[in-house]
Amino acid sequence: MQLLANIAVGLVALLHVVICVAEMFFWKRAAVYKRLDRFNFSQDEADKVAPIVANAGLYNAFIASGLIWSLCPSDASQSFKLFFLTCVVIAGIYGAATLKRTTLILQTLPALLAVVLVCMANRTA
Repeated sequence: MQLLANIAVGLVALLHVVICVAEMFFWKRAAVYKRLDRFNFSQDEADKVAPIVANAGLYNAFIASGLIWSLCPSDASQSFKLFFLTCVVIAGIYGAATLKRTTLILQTLPALLAVVLVCMANRTA
């Protein structure tokens, strides 16, 4: 069960690495910023908000780093997993409310699944 929980945590971390890279390095490409079709950004507007989006990307890198760190065996690794996964869940709920509802499926649901698996692994350990 612990292996399955760690795989889920690793996949959530990988998702946040992908989000980080997209927001920090590829935001100015129409294929990326147009995914937030709710805002209907023009290229000029995407360029203007790029520093803000890059900052959000950096925060996604912090989340990914924390999740990866939590995979290193230690007395606190389970607590780190639950803390960083909870951060993802909260960010996903907020993102769904303010940006795009699919965030619930792409970000929140995998993190919630990982939380359940981590908790189950803790009970069997």
